[in-house]
Amino acid sequence: MEKRPKIAAIATIYHKYSHTQHIVDRFLEGYGWNSRHHHPPMDLVSLFVEQVKDNDLSGERLEHFPTMKGYPTIAEALTLGGEELAVDGVLIIGEHGEYPTNEKGQRLYPRYEHFMQIAEVYEKSGRGVPTFNDKHLSWNWEWAREMYDISQNMDFAFMAGSSLPVTWRTPSIDMPLGVPVSEAVCVGYGGVDSYDFHALETLQCMVERREGGESGVKWLQAYRGDAFWEAHHAKLWSRELFEAALCRSHTLTPSRPGFNNPFPTLDELKEIVKDPIAYQYEHNDGLKSTMILMNGLVQDFNFAAYIGSDDEILSTQMYLPMPPARTTLANFFSPLVNNIEQMFLTGEATYPVERTLLTTGLVAAGVDSLFADSIRQETPHLDIAYQPTEASTFWRT
Repeated sequence: MEKRPKIAAIATIYHKYSHTQHIVDRFLEGYGWNSRHHHPPMDLVSLFVEQVKDNDLSGERLEHFPTMKGYPTIAEALTLGGEELAVDGVLIIGEHGEYPTNEKGQRLYPRYEHFMQIAEVYEKSGRGVPTFNDKHLSWNWEWAREMYDISQNMDFAFMAGSSLPVTWRTPSIDMPLGVPVSEAVCVGYGGVDSYDFHALETLQCMVERREGGESGVKWLQAYRGDAFWEAHHAKLWSRELFEAALCRSHTLTPSRPGFNNPFPTLDELKEIVKDPIAYQYEHNDGLKSTMILMNGLVQDFNFAAYIGSDDEILSTQMYLPMPPARTTLANFFSPLVNNIEQMFLTGEATYPVERTLLTTGLVAAGVDSLFADSIRQETPHLDIAYQPTEASTFWRT
């Protein structure tokens, strides 16, 4: 019988419907996969939770699953109370919890700080193990780059990101590998330094498959409020792609109840969406991408792009269950956990961490542009070229 990998979970907080619950509980209790209940062939043996509140679940889980032990420090969780690394994989779940916000509106989650404590154990032990970081790497670009560089220098498998690239799609299609792409748009919703990351991942997991692969990004400019509407009116991004993406939405707010065509006019969009946001950026190979957040209009993430030599439109939605099931069931965490599980078993990332490094940098540049009243940000540091995996990782059911 092969040895079962031992996994450590490092979390900011562990309460109902938190990312920690959605991820850690799947490793403890299993999850639905391929029409049956699947138990990961590994053991989650240690847990560190930084903030334990009145609604904490970790005590209950530790009592119910005696093979998992709680530890007061990250180092002890990785060494199981000993002197050297004693686990075969690590989860970093630095989402939710009471952490300060800076003047730019970024929540200062301690993903970098937790990663560096983990890396210290790796260095002392002379080896690293497959590591997953939930969502973007850090709110701070320099720290994110350092995390990536450490994983490369120490040569351990490193994956990060959210469920958006691996969830269902409607329709269930992928970007053809190696096809030319001239422009891409994502229309989504949510806030800055949070759901903008999801929308950027929606774009990146598709456009990275274009001819030549990803080439990096040379500049980004953000637009908000009146500046957004001026840019939209000036057609800085394709109206046709914008509308093609909206046509994939399952949550489009009707503009004229009782009519057969609820698709909003520009004036109606201004009434529905009070604070629109866009990040537009140019890749080094000339591709133009635009991430648009339209709170009040949609509650999903929709993609459209011009592909091929004749500018054919390809569009799809990264599907999440409709509210409120999105929060309570959160089945889209299952394909994410399955990809993490495969990395722990094989020692190889199932998709490139460079995608998350690039989207982390795009979020930071977008936040900086907004904070500087939409000044264009030159991004030579985002000269991040990489190739996608041949097989896509989205959930086909």
